[in-house]
Amino acid sequence: MLAYYFKLAVRSFRRNRALSALMVLAIALGIGTAMTMLTVLHNLSGDPVPTRSNVLYHPQVDPRPANLEGADPEPPDDLTWQDALNLYALPGASQRTLTSSNWLPMRADVENSPLTMVTTRAATADLFDMFDIHFIHGAAWSQREDDDRAQVVVLTRTLNDRLFNGANSVGRNLVIATRNFRVVGVIDDWNPRPRFHDVNSGAFARPEQMYLPFFTWMELPQDYGYGPMRCWSRGGGGGHDPKTPDCSWVQFWVRLDSATQAAGYLRMLENYSVQQQQLGRFQRAPNVRLRNVIDWLDHKRVIPATVRMQTWIAFGVLLVCLVNAVGLLIAKFLRKSGEIGVRRALGASRRAIFLQCLTESGLVGLIGGLAGLPLAWLGLWLVRQQPMSYAGSVQLDLPMLAVALPLAVCSAVLAGVWPAWRAAGVSPALQVKSS
Repeated sequence: MLAYYFKLAVRSFRRNRALSALMVLAIALGIGTAMTMLTVLHNLSGDPVPTRSNVLYHPQVDPRPANLEGADPEPPDDLTWQDALNLYALPGASQRTLTSSNWLPMRADVENSPLTMVTTRAATADLFDMFDIHFIHGAAWSQREDDDRAQVVVLTRTLNDRLFNGANSVGRNLVIATRNFRVVGVIDDWNPRPRFHDVNSGAFARPEQMYLPFFTWMELPQDYGYGPMRCWSRGGGGGHDPKTPDCSWVQFWVRLDSATQAAGYLRMLENYSVQQQQLGRFQRAPNVRLRNVIDWLDHKRVIPATVRMQTWIAFGVLLVCLVNAVGLLIAKFLRKSGEIGVRRALGASRRAIFLQCLTESGLVGLIGGLAGLPLAWLGLWLVRQQPMSYAGSVQLDLPMLAVALPLAVCSAVLAGVWPAWRAAGVSPALQVKSS
């Protein structure tokens, strides 16, 4: 029976091409607009590290003075130098990493190699395995190399291609901030979206191009900055001194493989805060947080407010298009009142007429959805031309393609319920008599 209704819908579509085309255009515009912004929202709100997000946690403690005016009830996002060292030395986590980022001058150790500034991430050895970063050449440095302040570096595929034409560069040398570093590994380009590990430097910023051991990085001969630094003393903290007790800047992540381990680590953070309070370093009552990746991103509200607002506006456009489609469907179905009356007189039930009209609405939605996909691609292309940090990574992926057509068909069917109900209520006697 559904095949019969579909055949009737195709005939009706061909018979009223202008009206049908207007309905398809209305649905296509609505779907194209809605899918553009829904895809942007989907790209920005995805899980950036799906294989690890439930076991990676971001610890926070609160070393701020008790009388700090206008203090946020939340503890600082990052750690002070002293707290970073203390927490890094504590047991309780399967893996842990200290990390931050800056720009460093770098050149290959070959004749006439130009000096360039390169975005750099400093981290301890566990970072690569914790964050599920894949190597294409070599491997990460070891814990012992961390402790020995080894001058080693890991490159990204992009930087390796630029410096060594994609060859295996393990064992080659680079001059970084006037010191010689040995390449120990090359990773595939890694750019989680959002950048959960460093949202304060930009949740959708460009990725770093090379990685250095954290403590080696700290001992570089010049001050190249230490990433986003937040200070709370009246004098502005320690300026560029990373070891000042009044500034937080070290990002710290731990791996906790079970809920029990996470609960134990949270208690350890509370005990640590009590201990630091007794030593006179902390003035506030224990104020600690331990959030996994998804909770951390929710807390930081990494999705721009403008994207959320534009998504609501886009669905408002879809609603307006559907309202227009309702009016066009009513006009189309009422123009067929004579045909519907004859079918009713020949024994067709109201239910059969209703289902036939809904099938016709669904066909309009299907064609409108297909026509809306190119409009969505065009909309996403326009988004990628914008100067926002997240714009370049927005793509219409398979999950969004799977959403587009069902959304179009369901929207059109819902829009067709009232027109179909009205068409099903046509009196056969009046229509046959008027004929």
